[in-house]
Amino acid sequence: MINALEAFLQATVAAGTTYLLATLGEILTERSGVQNLGVEGTMIVGAVIGFAVAHTSGNVWLGVFIAALTSGILGGVHAFVCVTLQQNQIVSGLAITMLGIGISGLLGKAYVGLPLSTKLLRYSVPFLSDIPVLGPFLFNHDPLTYLSIILVVVLWYFLFRTRGGIIIRSVGENPGAVDALGISVERTRYVCTVLGGILIGLAGAYLSLFYTPAWSEGMTGGKGWIVVGLTIFSMWSPRRALFGAYLFGGVEVLQYRLQPLGISPSLLAALPYVVTIVALMFGASERMRKRVGAPSALGKPYKRDD
Repeated sequence: MINALEAFLQATVAAGTTYLLATLGEILTERSGVQNLGVEGTMIVGAVIGFAVAHTSGNVWLGVFIAALTSGILGGVHAFVCVTLQQNQIVSGLAITMLGIGISGLLGKAYVGLPLSTKLLRYSVPFLSDIPVLGPFLFNHDPLTYLSIILVVVLWYFLFRTRGGIIIRSVGENPGAVDALGISVERTRYVCTVLGGILIGLAGAYLSLFYTPAWSEGMTGGKGWIVVGLTIFSMWSPRRALFGAYLFGGVEVLQYRLQPLGISPSLLAALPYVVTIVALMFGASERMRKRVGAPSALGKPYKRDD
């Protein structure tokens, strides 16, 4: 019984890491006032580029780096369209998603069904990993999983305890006031959108290099859209994102483990999407957005008064 619980909790963390990395990137982007619906496209580009580079070079970390770099470039494209050109952010995000899916379909055909040549190992924390239940749950994972947990603490502290974080949140709330202080709204949104893209790309790379080390077309399977809803569900808070990501990861794991009991995996698989739809419905209402703590200027281009 204990072994089954340990295996379930460990699988939950592994499944939730993709959601967590991408949600942290989305939180950073949207805290600056830029709405990004291109998560699915950015994530799948990170997945295919990461796998292609790792498979070709035999170096997983090179694959992770190139995936993050490429996704950061996509974030820069989104920032250019939304911040510099001041175009519709929803349309730009959807275009990024369609572009990313197209790129993955084009580049990924040659890698379907190929195994990853480099064997990946988990890193167990000495002594701590031997603790019953909590040891495998918290201290026996791959490096990107540890990184995602560290990033929760770092991003929370940065956003809510530092001057830079105050600037980012102020840009998302009242960009005019920030601009009046001589701080560049445009530069702040660019940096947040690019860094957000990098984190989303890391989520994609984690999916194809660590979680299921292989490439298959459409392997993100709508996870990017779940991340958009999870960002609202977490109320743009990194700490709540940790809980939400592991909750959704646990549901993903349960859909396979409950199948022998006669419970349809499709039923549980649909739950994250139901939550996503509800969260997006909340996000579509201006009044509800204010109640759940959405940045006031989210999705609104900033036009400086001359």
